[in-house]
Amino acid sequence: METALLTTQDAQYAGELLKAGEVVAFPTETVYGLGADATNDLAVKKVFVAKNRPADNPLIMTVADVEQLAPFVTISESARQLMAAFWPGSLTIIMPIKPGQVSMLVTGGLQTVAFRLPANETARAVIRAAGVPIVGPSANTSGKPSPTTAQHVWHDMQGRIAAIVDDGPTEVGVESTVIDMSTDTPTILRPGAVTQQQLETVLQQPVFDATSTESVANHVTPKAPGMKYRHYAPDKNVLMFDPLDALALKSVLAAEDVVMAQDETLATLNLPLTRTWSLGATLDSATEQLFAGLRYYDESPDVGTIYVEKMPPIGLGKAYNNRLAKAAGNQEFTL
Repeated sequence: METALLTTQDAQYAGELLKAGEVVAFPTETVYGLGADATNDLAVKKVFVAKNRPADNPLIMTVADVEQLAPFVTISESARQLMAAFWPGSLTIIMPIKPGQVSMLVTGGLQTVAFRLPANETARAVIRAAGVPIVGPSANTSGKPSPTTAQHVWHDMQGRIAAIVDDGPTEVGVESTVIDMSTDTPTILRPGAVTQQQLETVLQQPVFDATSTESVANHVTPKAPGMKYRHYAPDKNVLMFDPLDALALKSVLAAEDVVMAQDETLATLNLPLTRTWSLGATLDSATEQLFAGLRYYDESPDVGTIYVEKMPPIGLGKAYNNRLAKAAGNQEFTL
């Protein structure tokens, strides 16, 4: 298959391709997604093939407006409060499906489905042109770092999908927060830019974070992407490190090793620029650059181990550390 590279001006054409049952990569504010008509089983199957994704890994349905949800799910008042507060935006909400209204290919065999309404205007324009909700998993080979540019998508998906809509680098850089609203206690299944504190403020009730304790998360039904299978992982060896250990790390670095860290830490290390990837000066910039740096070094044949700085586990830092821990297989540099 020849993959077309489209611009933001081609949203209508991208929608027509989706209507025809094709798979199209589209931009969001978090990462690039892999779109297909969520009501067309043949189109959904193409997504699993393109990504080499396990069939029991549920997909997120992505919509252009709240009205598109109505035929598919039962929406509680609490879920509506979250939509009013955070949509469009990087929050995915899991809700009970209406009987027979959502393909089991999308839900992974569950009686729940996850919905998101992205903040990216091009994404919503593509979905409006398609006229139906679309599935929207990250547009990468399953298990690898998520794509934050159209070039990342091209690397993984060229020849596998019909088109890629290029809207430049994404703004957030990690996938949306996933909250399960199908249970008695609202539960975060994947951390993201929308934090636990923000969710509790809107809902005016406690929100359980199933990702904060691994032993707890292992007993939670995997209703969201990234819970059951290895995710975000380069082929290269990745180790996390605490910035307080930067000088100790420098003393053991091999010539082929590289470091991804914030500017202050890189100044302490004083390594050649060819061996470093700047995560900027803020948590926002670090989160935006994480997947891009992992992809860059994973594709560099002369790179050995990738050392990546951890962030304070507060707010967006939880999402950053969650993705980094998965990429590193929980491996940490120790003295």
